Amino acid sequence: MQSHLTRRPRTVRVAAGLAGLAGAVALVASGCSGDGDASAKPDATSSGGAAKVDVTLTAASGSDACELSADSVPAGPVTFTVTNKDSAAITEFEILSGDRIVGEKENLAPGLAPVTFTVTLGGGTYQAYCPGAQTDTVDLTVTGEAATPTGGVQDVLAQGTTTYGAYVDSQVADMVTAIKALQAAVDAGDVAAAQKAYAAARPFYEKVESDVAGFVLPGSDPTDNTGNLDYLVDMRASNLDPAVGWHGFHAVERDLFEKKAISADTEKLAAELTANVTKLSDLASGLTYKPEDLANGAAGLLEEVQANKIKGEEEKYSHLDLVDFAANVEGAEQAFANLEPGLETIDPDLTKQVTTQFDAVKQTLTAYEDPSALGGYKAWTPELRRADAAKLSQAVQALQEPLSRIAEKVATAQ
Repeated sequence: MQSHLTRRPRTVRVAAGLAGLAGAVALVASGCSGDGDASAKPDATSSGGAAKVDVTLTAASGSDACELSADSVPAGPVTFTVTNKDSAAITEFEILSGDRIVGEKENLAPGLAPVTFTVTLGGGTYQAYCPGAQTDTVDLTVTGEAATPTGGVQDVLAQGTTTYGAYVDSQVADMVTAIKALQAAVDAGDVAAAQKAYAAARPFYEKVESDVAGFVLPGSDPTDNTGNLDYLVDMRASNLDPAVGWHGFHAVERDLFEKKAISADTEKLAAELTANVTKLSDLASGLTYKPEDLANGAAGLLEEVQANKIKGEEEKYSHLDLVDFAANVEGAEQAFANLEPGLETIDPDLTKQVTTQFDAVKQTLTAYEDPSALGGYKAWTPELRRADAAKLSQAVQALQEPLSRIAEKVATAQ
């Protein structure tokens, strides 16, 4: 997606890792190396219209490193395949232009299957950033200029991105309305009404999280979380930045569902959440997208499901994880649906496979629907999680694999 605004992920960054990035140009690609310029690497090869770069996260020789298979790539679509071989310190990989993120993968635990994403890069110098690596930032050169695909299937895909942009805008606007209702219930001191309003507000963020997560307030230092709106809106208890403290949805969730009480501090948190979501709505309005942005975003939402929702980490106090799960799936399906008319022409078999797996995941979720429960789904309690987490994870995994192949398909389509 394209925006003039700085964006960054929810993880806490090490300030030194971003020093000196201001001179980068164009968009961003990915890759890191712990070996600096010790030896020149060959240019990435191109296959099927996209350059290929392998990224390996490793703890070899006692130091964590992010190894890139190429120092340079030709302008155009680039597919990065990231494998965490054995590094516990590195769980994230980003492509940076200055401090703007163009492509990223998070939750890269050691031993998991490789993950891919595709971005289209213009000529220039980019940074591959691996927080936690001994050398966490390395330049990646993009040579030449990317051709702009036009006509035929690209026109169909472009129409889908426009429609999807309107969908994102509507979800964010509705989130502002829902958060105001939450604040009103908190200000009224009505715990039951506030719990209901909290459950109603959560899906809006989860449907479009991959599109709006990471905006930094204008004038804020991009190397900390003080102005990081995703942190201020959606940070979990498990990943707090002590220097900034706890804010947002889940701080309110704690008071409403664990403490079951509304205090002056709860009122302050709810008012702050309303203000920050309103700012996010203003900043995110009118984003434009490339087809691969939709595909990467859909894959990112499913990674959120696997990393946080199925584990019960997202909604620690309310156990509304299945509400978030369903919203992530819905948002991913919306992104796919807007690519589907073009993808049908590019690869009808893959299109059918993804459609079938979306249907399977949604069918699996129906077993947990409960109209009487907050958010319309059963509470994802530790007991239910122990019994059913593996089943849900397998259903999502079966969808993730074919969905991960779409970005390269749409980025290279002629």
